[in-house]
Amino acid sequence: MFELKIFFLFLATAIAEIIGCYLPYLWLRQGHSVWLLMPAAASLALFAWLLTLHPTAAGRTYAAYGGVYVFVAVLWLWAVEGIRPTAWDVAGSLVALAGMAIIMFGPRHA
Repeated sequence: MFELKIFFLFLATAIAEIIGCYLPYLWLRQGHSVWLLMPAAASLALFAWLLTLHPTAAGRTYAAYGGVYVFVAVLWLWAVEGIRPTAWDVAGSLVALAGMAIIMFGPRHA
């Protein structure tokens, strides 16, 4: 159950970061309203706060989070941008998730 809780916390963290970065992209690259920067800033603040909720050292959290970020970014590509991931995208995402699992759930020696 601990592993599932950590994974869902990472998912929420990644979604907050991606939204916080995607909204300025819409403003800068696609001509949307500058007002998108307000929810973008709030989303990035949420992202930073969510990172503090993880139960392990910051460096380990950041390293493992990267794997989940890759996975969620590929899902975002498909769900939000409407671009179907390639087999290579999926394979890379699964490798990144495996790396996250090794970092977060591997045995620790005190």
